[in-house]
Amino acid sequence: MAELSEWKPKTKLGRMVKKGEITSIDEIFQQSKKISEEEIIDALVPNLEDEVININLVQRQTDAGEKSRFKACVAVGNRNGYIGIGEAKTREIGPAIRKAITAAKLNLAPVRRGCGSWECSCHDPHSIPFKVRGKTGNVEVICKPAPKGLGLASGNVAKIVFELAGITDVWTKTFGETRTTSNYAKATFEALKATYKIMTPRDWGR
Repeated sequence: MAELSEWKPKTKLGRMVKKGEITSIDEIFQQSKKISEEEIIDALVPNLEDEVININLVQRQTDAGEKSRFKACVAVGNRNGYIGIGEAKTREIGPAIRKAITAAKLNLAPVRRGCGSWECSCHDPHSIPFKVRGKTGNVEVICKPAPKGLGLASGNVAKIVFELAGITDVWTKTFGETRTTSNYAKATFEALKATYKIMTPRDWGR
């Protein structure tokens, strides 16, 4: 990827970010603008980390014979309220991972954190503010607020998503075939996205 100084925006939103007219990713989410260039994310959320969730070899039978491709699922996050999941398929592993990282950046979403557990009243954003659920394919994930110190009561795949989002304590319950790793990760992602569907009293004054 080219340096941001060499970036030539192709969209109006990109040009606004490049000129400094938009300086916060929150402005974009509040206005529900579509992000079509990964450089926008690189400019506004420069400290993103990425983690490979899963890599599969996908084979397809065609008239010319059997074609094999690698399918990568990657999560990106800044460990401070932003998380994205992306997938991509190519003939080689490296390009598949890089494309999946780009897709995850373009799919970045804010996560509303809080302390919604009745067992805890610290008001620190270490968990989630209320119960949420997400579903992808036949996998459903239910997340509930947890008291500080509990940790991540979830499977390893969901833990990666929670950690990159900045969630340190949460209860989870899963249904369906969680061995389908990418669906499990995306269902967890959908649950965290659902935290922004409801406003809490703390958000009323914003």
